[in-house]
Amino acid sequence: MSANVRIPTILRTYTDGAAVVTAEGATLAEVVADLEKNHPGISARILDDTGKLRRFVNVYVNDDDVRFAEGLATEIGDGAGISIIPAVAGGC
Repeated sequence: MSANVRIPTILRTYTDGAAVVTAEGATLAEVVADLEKNHPGISARILDDTGKLRRFVNVYVNDDDVRFAEGLATEIGDGAGISIIPAVAGGC
């Protein structure tokens, strides 16, 4: 399955500045692996040392938060839209 992955500004150094890239995979884990193959280093910003999604990175597949779906096992349909959104923290 082919998906369009929206890349946040902070990770665009891995995609030569591209805001949207195409990745292949039937699950989110496969899409992340394909991203890493084509954009080395990007998966370390998405996954932690144990291979799970980083706590402060939100990932949406067609507007559904994967934390409330199947996580990395979330199925990716052909033409799906995936958004990677780093959490922003701060205060006054």
